[in-house]
Amino acid sequence: MSKTEFKMPKMGESITEGTILNWLVNEGDSFEEGDILLEVATDKVDNEVPAPASGKMLEQKFKAKDVVPVGKVIAILELSGEKGASKASGKTSEKKVSKTETSEKPKAQKQVSRPASFKVNENVFISPLVDAIARKNHISYEELARIPGTGKEGRLRKSDVMNYLENGRPFQFAQSVPEVSGFQIPDLKFDKGKGKIVEMDRMRQMIADHMVFSKHTSPHVTAYVEADLTEMANWRNNNKVAFQKKYKEKLTFTPLFIECVAKAITDFPMINSTLDGTNIIVKDVINIGMATALPSGNLIVPVVKSADKKDLKELAETTNELVVKARDNKLKGDDTQGSTFTISNVGTFGSLMGTPIINQPEAAILATGIIKKRAEVIEREEGDTIEIRQMMYLSLSFDHRIVDGYLAGSFLRKIADYMEQFDVERTF
Repeated sequence: MSKTEFKMPKMGESITEGTILNWLVNEGDSFEEGDILLEVATDKVDNEVPAPASGKMLEQKFKAKDVVPVGKVIAILELSGEKGASKASGKTSEKKVSKTETSEKPKAQKQVSRPASFKVNENVFISPLVDAIARKNHISYEELARIPGTGKEGRLRKSDVMNYLENGRPFQFAQSVPEVSGFQIPDLKFDKGKGKIVEMDRMRQMIADHMVFSKHTSPHVTAYVEADLTEMANWRNNNKVAFQKKYKEKLTFTPLFIECVAKAITDFPMINSTLDGTNIIVKDVINIGMATALPSGNLIVPVVKSADKKDLKELAETTNELVVKARDNKLKGDDTQGSTFTISNVGTFGSLMGTPIINQPEAAILATGIIKKRAEVIEREEGDTIEIRQMMYLSLSFDHRIVDGYLAGSFLRKIADYMEQFDVERTF
């Protein structure tokens, strides 16, 4: 038996910390390999952390509801055999070193090809390292400008940002006041009224933080079109029973929408991009995120990986599986990682259309409204007719730093075209 440091595991590429929900093994208790030691919540999903080997819980360094950085020692275990010790501490240590090497070397290379820092305002400079920390913790540039810098000429250092985070981000919602101005922002005392107090859970806090960060970071612009989904809707209604009988999968509109979006992204790849400083990264994969409501009312975005490579059967299988996982709170970290473009189906809740906030660090997000029957004027060779058609509004919120109106409008129109030109003779 050997004493081993058990560290907070990494549960996703963008995850830097986790909240301990509860310990399932108490101090002094024994456990077997694979037993769940504790449950950890991140801003994405809840995770069960298994024991790397059989042993005994000697000491717990943190309590339930404590927020712990990835790689921090959270418990001291007594494990049987060297194999368990390697799993609990050795591999974690090696992974941490490897991550440091692979994350710091590219930054050194970046500084060779472009300036090591860039100007945010007249007094604050941010290095690529500080910029990376800010992105991971959803700190906007405006908020960074409020943090006192201890470096040369007021430059922000890594220690300044880390201390700021440890102190609970005191300037997160502070309002700046111009030093020289005839107008001063009033200190308004709003009457917030009285009523039942509902404390925001951690996921809701992270969602709020992510939304504020997105609005601070990206200049949002929204474009709209409407699409005639009559042919698509009729084909689905005529084939959904046979489709489910053949593949044991429900045929919803979601895989059909994803199919059209993936085709449009192939036509306009700049939509599938991310801004990194002064560089635009055009992604080489098309991973479509689906905004999905959880039983708690919070929102999560599971991801359909390589959506452009999947046929309708595979898209239906993947979307149905992710929706079930979300409703049962069984999504894993990998299920919510790597999206390059997101769809929010606001029509599910009866909304005519919506103006969603961009899911950072993506360049755009699509909202699909309710499919509604309306009387429309249809132009035909024999003359105009008035027909009952199934219409839907689509809106695209896009980051105007990367995407201009022409690209956004052309991309959005292309999605609508693919929906309207649906092949009613297709088989599956």
